[in-house]
This record gives sequence, structure tokens and C-alpha cells, in this order.
Amino acid sequence: MRKSPRAPWAVGGLLAIALIFTIVVTTPWHLIDLPKPDAALDFTGAQIARQNAFRHEILKWSTASWIISVLVPLAIGFSPLGRKLYDALRIRPWWFAVPVTVAGIALITNLLTVPTDVLAERVSLKYGLSVENWRLWVWDRGLNWLITSLGVAVVAVVLIALAKRRQHGWWLPGATIAALLVLGVSFAYPVLVEPRFNHFTSMPAGALRNDFLRLAAEDGVPVKDVLVADASKRTTALNAYVSGFGSTRRLVVYDTLLKGTPPEQVRLVVAHELGHAAEDDVLHGTLIGVLGTAFGVTLLYLLLGARMADPRRTGLFVALVVAATTLASPVQNLVSRKIEARADYHSLKLTNDPQDFVAMQRDLAVRNISGLDPSRWRYWMFATHPTPPERIAMGRAWAAQNGITVPPLAAPTKR
Repeated sequence: MRKSPRAPWAVGGLLAIALIFTIVVTTPWHLIDLPKPDAALDFTGAQIARQNAFRHEILKWSTASWIISVLVPLAIGFSPLGRKLYDALRIRPWWFAVPVTVAGIALITNLLTVPTDVLAERVSLKYGLSVENWRLWVWDRGLNWLITSLGVAVVAVVLIALAKRRQHGWWLPGATIAALLVLGVSFAYPVLVEPRFNHFTSMPAGALRNDFLRLAAEDGVPVKDVLVADASKRTTALNAYVSGFGSTRRLVVYDTLLKGTPPEQVRLVVAHELGHAAEDDVLHGTLIGVLGTAFGVTLLYLLLGARMADPRRTGLFVALVVAATTLASPVQNLVSRKIEARADYHSLKLTNDPQDFVAMQRDLAVRNISGLDPSRWRYWMFATHPTPPERIAMGRAWAAQNGITVPPLAAPTKR
């Protein structure tokens, strides 16, 4: 292979610097000093035992699924199996064979994780966290497989086509197109993908809706509508989120959150989501994704060069994507936890209600059977949010900092 020119090294270095700079500047690394979180201060022995029992039962299956989902694509892509799979398909032209190969690797991985995923789902059903019927469960898996395969396949076809046309110069247009695809997906996801999983309706007119819109107006966040997702057909978990940006930005509340949750707690959840919008977290996350993708494509060129033009290396491409996303997970999760903590801090400033904030975090943790004290490696690899004890500690620290009555500890003997 001809020696790589200096341009991709220089651009790759600049992209890496821009990526690190963006992460450093947009991530709130420190908001407030927190005491050491302690689940025993706010959760009864029975609640802690239930959470521990749930995690003891489910984690062995979910961890096995995760290991399989990582190792299978790596084993196929980094061995002759990837090329053999492509050849065995005997499909022409290459631009059709590549998506089929991507979908095939994803399907093999998906099928191998079915037993452990079924066992994990049975645990969720047993504990009442999931209420999803098996037909819907299969539908969700199939749709996830299709969407994921489509996304990876589109990028693979574009990069291979560029490499065939410009064997030693495909990296620049490839990085540009891949970055634009990330931008487009982030913008279109709320209106193209989310409706495939849930049905959304405008929150009915009433005091709660008016309160949310007034809260958004006070926060300076333009919100034309508040949507309710029919999450109750799948889960009993309580949640809300904000996605998209610009004209596709939406504030979504789970219907489970509106059933039996005190209005003041729902208000705090919405204030948290408004914090994401006020800080342009989705936009910043998209920028990081754009830079990360462009850097990834440039790095891919430095690793493969003209060999990217060979569609028989599709399995290797998939393996590299899986390896990159797995290695990036701890950093992504660290940034996510800091951003979620800022949204919590924002909700406290917006509502000035640490008492209900602490009560909300406690109740959400109990309803969602959230991990109260995950192991260190699980925390770094999978935790996108602070733990409930960390969030409760935030509420108390904020109250003390602002001279407001600190929410009392939840004495187990009184609960």
C-alpha cells in the first residue's frame, strides 16, 4: 500500500484536537461539591434488597448479551469469516452485497443474543418493570436490527464507493459525507425514527400543560408543544426526554409519568428536560458526534487506506465500528453523566424546590428499580446518568448552598 500522505494525518490531528476541545468546553465538569452518596440514607432495607435482587437476576443475562454483541462482530470481522460470509452470499453487484453482509452480521449477532435477552426480559416482567408482550418485543428487536443495519450499511457503501473511485483520497469526502449523515440523522430522528416505536400525542389542555409551557417561557426555551409518549405499552418506568434541535426539537413525557406521580414532581422532571434544551445539549452532542465521525473516518483511512475499496472487507469495517463505539463508551458516558447532572442543577434553579426534587429522585429510583451502587466498571461502561444517591446528594447540596431548608434524610423506620 502506498504510504499515506501527510494531509490525513494533519486533518486527523486537527479533528482530534477539535473533538477534545469541544468535549472539554461543552461539558460541565464541576457544578457543586457533593457529599459521599449513601443509598442507606434514603432507601429502606427492603427497597435496597429489591434493587439488589433485581440486578443480581438481570445483570448476568444483560452482561452476557452485551459480551456477545461485541465479540461476535469482532470475531467475524477480524478473521477470515468476514470475507467468507461475503463470498458465501454470492450476491452481485457489490453495492447490494455490502448491505446484505452488514445485515447478516447484525442478524447473526441478534439471533445469538436472543436466549440471554429473553431471560433478561423475563426478569423485567417478573419485577413488573416491563409490561411488553412478546409480539411487541420481537417487533422492537426487528426494527432495531433494521435501523442499525441500515445506518452502518449506508456509511459502508458510501465509503467503499469513494475508495473505489479515489483509492488514496477517499478519506476527505468520506469524512465530510459521514459527518453530514450524523447531522441529518440527529435532526430527523425525532420525526422519522421515534414514531416507529411510540405514538405521540399533544398533552391535553389543562393546568399541568399550562404550567409546563409557562415554565418553558420563564426559562427562555421556545416550546410549541408538549408530547406524551405511550410508553405504558412497554414499561412501567417513569421518564421524559428532549430530542432533536431547531424545528424538530421536542419535549416528550412518558404517559407512565403522568399516572400517579405528584404534579410537582412531574414539573421537576420537565424542568430537567428544559435544562437540556436551554443548554443546547442535543446540539452540542450532535457537534461532538459530527467531529467524532469525521475523525473516525480519517482514522479508518489511516488503518485501511486503499483496502477500503474491497467490499470483501465489509466485515472488518463492521468490526472496527463496534470496536470504536465500545472503546468510546466510557468517555461518552462520563460526558453524559456530567450533562445530566447539569440538567438536575438547572431544574433546581428553575423550580427552587429541593424538597420535591429529592422526593422525586427517590420515587423514580424505586419505580424504575435503578441501580443504587453499581460496580465501578458498570458505572463507567453503562451509566449515562448519575446514580439516584448522587442526584439526591445534589439536591441537598444545592439547598444548603442556597440557604434553603435541606431535605431531611428518609428515615427507614418511618417509611
